[in-house]
Amino acid sequence: MKLWSKNDSLNKKIEKFTVGDDRYYDLFLAKYDVIASIAHAKMLCHTEIISKREKNKLVDELKSIKNDIESGNFIIEDNFEDIHSKLEFLLTEKLGDIGKKIHTGRSRNDQVLVATQLYLKNEILIIKKLIKKLFDILISLAEKNKTKLLPGYTHLQIAMPSSFGIWFSSYAEILIDDIIYLNTAYKINNQNPLGSAAGYGTSLNIDREYTTKELGFETLKFNVASAQMSRGRSEKSVAIAIGSVAETLARLCSDICLYMTKELNFISLNEEISTGSSIMPHKKNPDIFELVRAKCNNIRGLTNQLNIISTNLSSGYQRDMQLVKGKIIDGIESIKDCIEITSFSLKKIKTKDQILSNKNYDFIFSVEKLNNLITGDNMSFREAYDQVSKSIKDGNYSRSKRNKHTLIGGIDNLCLNAIINKMKENF
Repeated sequence: MKLWSKNDSLNKKIEKFTVGDDRYYDLFLAKYDVIASIAHAKMLCHTEIISKREKNKLVDELKSIKNDIESGNFIIEDNFEDIHSKLEFLLTEKLGDIGKKIHTGRSRNDQVLVATQLYLKNEILIIKKLIKKLFDILISLAEKNKTKLLPGYTHLQIAMPSSFGIWFSSYAEILIDDIIYLNTAYKINNQNPLGSAAGYGTSLNIDREYTTKELGFETLKFNVASAQMSRGRSEKSVAIAIGSVAETLARLCSDICLYMTKELNFISLNEEISTGSSIMPHKKNPDIFELVRAKCNNIRGLTNQLNIISTNLSSGYQRDMQLVKGKIIDGIESIKDCIEITSFSLKKIKTKDQILSNKNYDFIFSVEKLNNLITGDNMSFREAYDQVSKSIKDGNYSRSKRNKHTLIGGIDNLCLNAIINKMKENF
């Protein structure tokens, strides 16, 4: 069944190519198409386009279909183009002419738009909850390891003292930026496109404000042509947001892979999350973090893929936009998997003690020594810098005892609490 069919004969090759993978990806959108259809039916009754009796029958049947979807008993067979044609068929099969009225005042275009945006809004909320769980794990690890010093590196060269507390909580705080991106994507998708039809509205007396409230949108996409031009842009807003999350995870995974090398040996992995070699008996590999990094780098390329698909398109709907659906759904499923497995695996990491006692880090407190000369001997910065620099060059430098009051390398509860409060404000 095709919503656009006028009993035309379409070549099977053309049909297969144009349908593509829609039947698979539409299963992700099916529930939201039903939810939007319920709101649409109620609106048609509210505006007296259909009767209350017709509305009740449509809504009852749509709720039954929704139950089938949620219980996993719903499929889209090959004789249907997509979820929209399957849904109308089921309603017509059950309700006859009443079922045929569900498409009144709308197009498949705004059906796709509203179902996609409802799906994206819900997925954003799910991703935010997963990020919050990861954030809590990172904060817990930061608090647990805040006194364990860790060498900081710039240019991959030994720089200044840091700590596991700083390292873990730095990724916790950067996740807040990712939440802000997601909040922005949510706001962009929180504009109701239903009623824009094919991008030019309808002459029927529909009430778009009614469906906006019924579906829980913050506002309308007022201009009907603008609603259609948001196709692809709505998905891209989410792609940008999950790309930011992916960047955070990929960088964290790179740190973990580097930190567990024998040469650095800052951390070790529980055997439960490390893999071995088929030929080298001694190997313990961070495969899980390498795979997360690769998947996340793939997700980061999603925005560019969507940009390329939409390049130089004129206004109004273009079939090119069909390809956006699968890409954003795959990206969302992938980022959720990556966040979940990272949260699981992070809890299995073991941090090492006394890392800075290694002679490789003899010069790591040079900045602290310089600062002690400024505060203790009342030297200017330049004079203290030159003195410490000369002692290193001449081989006379000796590791200074740590100033108990210094914050170099450390992180205090005030900072951690500020990060926690920052998350609360943005979550």
